This record gives sequence, C-alpha cells and structure tokens, in this order.
Amino acid sequence: MTYPNNTPSVDDMLNMSTGELSQMPVDLLVALQGELDHANKQLKAANTRFGAALEVRYATRAEEARRGCGKDTGTVRLVDGDYTVVADLPKRVEWDQEKLAQIGKNIADSGENPAEFIDTKFSVSERKYGALPEAWRKGFEPARTVKVGTLRLRLVSGREEVR
Repeated sequence: MTYPNNTPSVDDMLNMSTGELSQMPVDLLVALQGELDHANKQLKAANTRFGAALEVRYATRAEEARRGCGKDTGTVRLVDGDYTVVADLPKRVEWDQEKLAQIGKNIADSGENPAEFIDTKFSVSERKYGALPEAWRKGFEPARTVKVGTLRLRLVSGREEVR
C-alpha cells in the first residue's frame, strides 16, 4: 500500500494533540494506522530478537545459578560487569480439574472441609448460558455481571463487509 506523501510519521503523531489527530482526513488516518501497524510489527520482531540474544548470553548461567541455589524456578541475579542481570523463570502450575474435584470429594467424604485446601471458581460460558432455557437463564441472572472491555477502532480500506 502506498501512503500519501504528507502522512505524518509516528514521531509527528506523538507531538500532535488528540484533537489535531481526530481532524485529519480519513486517508491520512488510514495511512498513519498503517505506519503504526508496521512500527508495532518491527518493535515486536526487535523485542523477540533481543530477548533471544539475552537468552543465548545468560540462560546457561542463570540455570547454573538456580541449580546452585537448589531450585528449578524463580529469580536469580547474575553480575555482568557493572550490571546485574535479573533472570526470572516463573513457575506455572496447572491442576487437572477432574482429579482435583475427586480429591475434594475424598476430603469431604473423610469429614474434612475441602475449602481449606482447594479454591473453587464457578463460571458459565456465554455459549452455554445462551443455550439455557429461558426459565433457567432467569435463575442465573442474579449471579451474572456483564462488563465491557476497551473500545478498539480500526480503519480498513474500501467497504469491507462487517463481521
């Protein structure tokens, strides 16, 4: 896609007020959106490459430092010249929901309170909620709160079909 010659740069845009931006002709807004999309892709690629370079440089040392502390995950600090490298390998625990439910049942059957050990979160997917009979949906409504996300606006060239 070719952009108009007078398309503001990302730096120009940062120095413009929101009001000035909002009054630009739509073809310039579309062009600027293209510039921002391109800049985002470049920044994402640069961050990925930079992260990979840091990993090549420090991952082995961080693993050795973690092993020296007797841990598989967590944060270690490495010294490189006058700088400290903070290497964090977070722990991500996932629980098998069916097995955990059975464990909770076993705890309850033994006379103990499973809530002392197990956190329970109930949810209903919107698809399933929408498929409920009307009378049932009314029973669920007091427990349901709908929140909205952040408005995202995107300009597309031509008259694309609305999805």
